[in-house]
Amino acid sequence: MSLNTEYPFTLPKGYVDEEGVLHREGVMRLATARDEIEPLRDNRVKDNEAYATVIVLARVVTELGTSGRVTTRTIERLFASDYRYLQDFYRVINFGDPSVLQSMEPGSPFPEEAAAVG
Repeated sequence: MSLNTEYPFTLPKGYVDEEGVLHREGVMRLATARDEIEPLRDNRVKDNEAYATVIVLARVVTELGTSGRVTTRTIERLFASDYRYLQDFYRVINFGDPSVLQSMEPGSPFPEEAAAVG
């Protein structure tokens, strides 16, 4: 039995890079404890706890179209609906049942119970 550690996703709207290119397809890997602990040492998180999510997503989104390396600036520039989508996607693959992804249309919102933690 193997463990799937990377999951492809499609953003609802897409990331528009500085050249105006739209990127919708990406890959997120499973998070490690370090991915959630390291951001707590960042001064941006000390000033605003919500920024931890930006840092975590920048660490676990390994691909976003042809945009190159995903950074905190990339995550900051996402449309709010795409940012929310990645937060839900993160919860589903790390704490929920990733099999729900197989029955969803790419980029469609997650059922509330699928994105709930617990």
